[in-house]
Amino acid sequence: MIKENFVEYFEKKIKEYWDLPALSNYGQEHICYKDLANSIMVLHRLFKQAKLSKGDKVALIGKNSMNWAIIYLSTVTYGAVVVPIMANFPYDDLHHIMNHSESKLVFASDKLAEEIDLDRLKHVEHIFHLNNFSLVQTTKKIDFQEIIYQLNNPKQHSIEKGSFILNKKISNNDLAALLYTSGTTGFSKGVMLDFNSLMANVLVASRKLLFKKGAKMLSFLPLAHAYACSFDFLYPLTCGNHIHFLDKMPTPKVLLDAFKIIKPNIILSVPLIVEKIYKRMIWPQLQKPAINFMLKIPLTRQIVYKKIRKTLLEAFGGNLDELVIGGAAMNTEAEAFLTSIEFPFTVGYGMTECGPLISYENWHKTKLTSSGQLVEYLDIKIDSSDPYNIVGEIMVKGEQVMLGYYKNPEATSEVLTKDGWLKTGDLGVIDKDKFVYIKGRSKNVIIGSSGDNIYPEEIEQKLNNMKYIMESLVIEKNNGLIALIYPDYEEIDKNHIKDDKIREAVMSNRALINDQLPSHSKLREFRIVSEPFQKSPTQKIKRYLYVN
Repeated sequence: MIKENFVEYFEKKIKEYWDLPALSNYGQEHICYKDLANSIMVLHRLFKQAKLSKGDKVALIGKNSMNWAIIYLSTVTYGAVVVPIMANFPYDDLHHIMNHSESKLVFASDKLAEEIDLDRLKHVEHIFHLNNFSLVQTTKKIDFQEIIYQLNNPKQHSIEKGSFILNKKISNNDLAALLYTSGTTGFSKGVMLDFNSLMANVLVASRKLLFKKGAKMLSFLPLAHAYACSFDFLYPLTCGNHIHFLDKMPTPKVLLDAFKIIKPNIILSVPLIVEKIYKRMIWPQLQKPAINFMLKIPLTRQIVYKKIRKTLLEAFGGNLDELVIGGAAMNTEAEAFLTSIEFPFTVGYGMTECGPLISYENWHKTKLTSSGQLVEYLDIKIDSSDPYNIVGEIMVKGEQVMLGYYKNPEATSEVLTKDGWLKTGDLGVIDKDKFVYIKGRSKNVIIGSSGDNIYPEEIEQKLNNMKYIMESLVIEKNNGLIALIYPDYEEIDKNHIKDDKIREAVMSNRALINDQLPSHSKLREFRIVSEPFQKSPTQKIKRYLYVN
């Protein structure tokens, strides 16, 4: 049972850190917690003037920014429901989600605010520009000019700490957010998260994560996703952190440059980004003959490990206490090496339907290849005759679990049992200490000709470690396994491989991978794809686009 009320908790925390830096767009001037408080109160006036009622929906479409964070927190503390939407969704999907959610107000960035077709929207009354709060489109003539001016000049309209009072009538059982898990028109499912779910994730983080009071954060994962929203935004605010929002594409170079400037003590990432840094910075060093020789000798191995660890910590800004990886499975080779050098990283597990955290443990307490330990407020079970040894579907129940899918009782009943257990769709096992070990997605499992279960994710991890392969996807075609390969063109260029030799270089890996696989998992064919695979906000490949 969660005792802390979400709205009261955030009011208390904002007052506690009143004069500390709170938010800034990367490379720009910050606002303090008192300025954030002022902006929340001003936005509440705008909502009231727009006749927004408790439970009404506010769509929020855009990249990470200070204004995105202000609008999100203002919406939920007003009692309205925030609908965060990925800015890169196709226009048809954006219109579908705004209609399906019955959004009444919209805040959209860049050209989106102007290009959204208001005539196609059934419930939207006002569309505001996310970057400067200006009113772009409207169905009703209301003068917001004074409010918009104050929003753009928060430091000129400061309020006293005692005047910052939020709505105490908002219950933790009220709906707080609608998160759409897909951008496919007609199949989008709006995950209904109440304040209990948000509060549980914040409280778990406060007891488990290692954020320091007043520390700097770099928020680069999309805030429209539950993972980043909870742990790159909501929880850091309760620690008095200064959050820097990065709206650029988080390439390794962009991130490493930003880490040097921000020097964060905690970094949240997804495996793909960490694996790219590993492949670019560490893997080439390990291939050098001298380094390879030193790694074979225990004494010199420790010297090499210590130097690599120091180099990596400096690359992440030199102030790193922990790198938290979530959103997808970690490459086993990269994970094993980072563990061997005692790099402070850990892997967690969650899903949008839990807002998102299911399992996590600090880097010095976690177990290798696990996705952490089941977190507080949740129960877990494995749909298996032997949950410790035989893989089964992971099921969870507790405060974090969603209320259901918005206006979709059929989809809700498919994943939520009558007694409240959520079927995650993920396959795994647990140990006696409730550490979770993920094996793959149930819908991705391929049944071999001999009846064996084949987990394509495990094969892909091996492939992605191989020379000239950037990423891969294993699918079944005509009773055989085929690997779709997107080549590592940077490595190809570095080795001066000509265009007519690229296919040969990539294909040379098929014999190598098959030597590592059991007979039922061997790959019949490699196929090179011309573009990177389309991915979700947490950089998981959208498999459904490639399986047919």
